[in-house]
Amino acid sequence: MELYDAVLTTRAMRRYSDDPVTDAEIVHCLKAAQQAPSGGNLQPWQYLVVRDDALRAEVGALYRAAYDRYERTLLAVTPRFRTPEDELSWERSTAASRHLADHFGEAPAIVLFLVPIIDWTPSDAEGPMDIGPLHASVYPAVQNFMLAARDVGIGTALTTVARIRHDELRALLAIPENLEVAAVVPMGRPTGRFGVARRKPVSAVTHWDQFGTKRTDTEPAS
Repeated sequence: MELYDAVLTTRAMRRYSDDPVTDAEIVHCLKAAQQAPSGGNLQPWQYLVVRDDALRAEVGALYRAAYDRYERTLLAVTPRFRTPEDELSWERSTAASRHLADHFGEAPAIVLFLVPIIDWTPSDAEGPMDIGPLHASVYPAVQNFMLAARDVGIGTALTTVARIRHDELRALLAIPENLEVAAVVPMGRPTGRFGVARRKPVSAVTHWDQFGTKRTDTEPAS
C-alpha cells in the first residue's frame, strides 16, 4: 500500500480474531524495524518474540494485573473533552484498552523491544551533555515494525503498561537484568477496520519560528 496511507491508518488495534500470524510475517516486520534510525547508528535494541501458548498466557496475566492497577489510577481521572465526539472517541478507546488487557495473552504473537540499561549521558570538561534518552533510539524501530504489520493486514498496539510488573516480566522471559522493556507490541488479525484515528488538528499543536506563533493554513484540503 502507499506509504502515506499506511502512516495515516496505522492506529492501535486492540481486538484480534483467532486467525494466525505466521513466523514469516513477524520476520517481515522485524526486518522493517531493523532498518530504523538510531543515535550513532548504535541499534541498541533487542527483540523478544513470544509465541509459546503457555508463556503468552502468563504474559497476558501479568499485563492484565498491570493494567488493573493503571486503570484504577490514571484512567480514573476523566479528561476534559472539546466535543461530544471526542468523549465518544475516549470511551471507545478505553473500552478497547480494557478488552486488550483481558485478552492480551490470546494475541497470536507478542513482541518485546528491549534496550540496555546504561548511562547514556556523555560528559566533557564542561560537564554532562543532555542528548536525550536512549529510548528515543528504539521507538522508531517500534513504529517501523507496526507500519510493516499494517502493510500485511496485521493489527498492533504499542504499550508500556507491562513495565508496572517489569521485574516479573523479565523473570518470566529470562530477560537479563542489564536490559529493560521499552515497549510491548501484541500482534493479531484485527476484528475492526484500519482507519484514520481521531487526533487534534495540526494547526492546534504547531508553532512557527517561535513558540506561540500559529497559522491556520496547515490543515489539508477536505
